[in-house]
Amino acid sequence: MKRNDILWKSILEDIFDDFLKFFFPNAEILFDFEKGFEYLDQELDQLFPPEADTFATRYVDKLVKVQCRSGAEAWLLVHIEVQGYRDETFPDRMFTYYYRIWDKHRKPITAFAILTDDCRHFLPSQFEQACLGTAVCFRFNSYKVLDQSEEELGACDNPFAQVVLATKIALIGKKLPLDELYRLKIDLAKRLLSRNIPKWKIGKLMEFLKFYVRLGNDKMDGQLDLEIDHVVNQSHIPMTFEEAILHIVKEEAKEYGKEEGLEQGLEQGIEQGIAKGHLERDTLFVQNLLRKTKFTQKEIAQLAGVTIEFVKEIKRTLSQTDIPK
Repeated sequence: MKRNDILWKSILEDIFDDFLKFFFPNAEILFDFEKGFEYLDQELDQLFPPEADTFATRYVDKLVKVQCRSGAEAWLLVHIEVQGYRDETFPDRMFTYYYRIWDKHRKPITAFAILTDDCRHFLPSQFEQACLGTAVCFRFNSYKVLDQSEEELGACDNPFAQVVLATKIALIGKKLPLDELYRLKIDLAKRLLSRNIPKWKIGKLMEFLKFYVRLGNDKMDGQLDLEIDHVVNQSHIPMTFEEAILHIVKEEAKEYGKEEGLEQGLEQGIEQGIAKGHLERDTLFVQNLLRKTKFTQKEIAQLAGVTIEFVKEIKRTLSQTDIPK
């Protein structure tokens, strides 16, 4: 599974209540948020076993059990697919998910397709089949990120709107000069900090923004992360562990510049500090993923951008009591 897929799966769990409120204005009336959510992704793996081919395409999918406040049904299921490329068989796949989930649970299901591709004409929303007087038409909620208004998303305080905005910036950024994409990412980070959003959610959104929207230039990505770190510190928002790593890199860079005692020392220090800090940043990042998440070693390697051997070595160095078994 690719890095962006892992980010999507994580952020959907982190702000799933906001996902529901984003698509259902009366969500507070429909759903009982106090009872929480039950994530049934393992059931999806059982319904759709991974192919033996390790290089086969994997999909970002979530299946969530949501408690209802009223009505005949005590709970329903929300199925979410995040689709990042054009696939003519996608409606067929959505229908297959639907009938297999229905066959297992016999409960109401609402299905969402979040389309994160860059093909404007790809907008699947239903599956149809007919044969000799027998027909079926399955319609599902389809949300195209590329078609959304940046102004409306930017004006919305819902955290999921900011996830969509970050995703669109990553899409349009492919056609923008690096300095323009740099500015857009910084502006979004600053707007996030001004939102009426719980601080812990801002931390999750910052992590998504940092890792999802990349410039493709290691030096500029490092400098941008340092600048975002500076913005966060100025706003007195507690740093997440990734931000703490970037803070260490920044301080090392400054120290290197002082030792050089040259006019260009700070600039050279930043470059050296970023390079020197990569190993420490990757190590701390992998350690925290091993301790605090249920990602596999392969997924951690893909998310952190390191080899699986690196992950295995970090795991060996950690105390056995630190890693949940």
